[in-house]
Amino acid sequence: MAVNDFQDQEEIENFKHFWRKYGRWAFYVLLLAAAGYLGWVLYQGHQREQNDKASVVFETFINQSRAHNEAAAKQALLTLQQDFGNTLPAAQATLLMAGTDFDAAKYDDAAKHLQWVQKRQKDELLQAITAQRLAVVYLQQQKYDDALKALDAKVSDDLKPVLLETRGDVLVAQGKPKEAAAAYAAALKLLPEDAPQRELLQMKADPLS
Repeated sequence: MAVNDFQDQEEIENFKHFWRKYGRWAFYVLLLAAAGYLGWVLYQGHQREQNDKASVVFETFINQSRAHNEAAAKQALLTLQQDFGNTLPAAQATLLMAGTDFDAAKYDDAAKHLQWVQKRQKDELLQAITAQRLAVVYLQQQKYDDALKALDAKVSDDLKPVLLETRGDVLVAQGKPKEAAAAYAAALKLLPEDAPQRELLQMKADPLS
């Protein structure tokens, strides 16, 4: 037998041994991986379909809100929350309703809407937005401790300035100028030099220095 033939035969025997020992489990792993990938693809398709359906209801919510048809707008919002709760259109509609309630001085209702978004949307930007708006609602109600607690949301550095600025606003309202100045200074430190909100933030910080 030639050397190459011997080596080929040896490799075949090694492969048979490997298959007898591990082949079944390797097959199961591949099968599970394939099933997982298929599930992911189906999930992504389902999410897109859900978002598309939610977008239609969201348009109804916007149109009814513009027409000042409060009952129909609330029904559309309820449909979004109950049937499409994990979609972006549901979060957008709920945030808009929170703003409407805030403007109407319905602060408890505004807070409930914001908390709904916080519980269902884990996107960092949405978490920052809802935390800041919730703190403003509590500030309006003079619930200062609740406002500060809302601002403890864990976000990346590029989103922290807006939370720090609002923290400063709450501390000013509490009559704590030193702590407020520290919050404003921390926000300024994180903001880029060309950020449009630097000027207003600096105006808040200067009287406290």
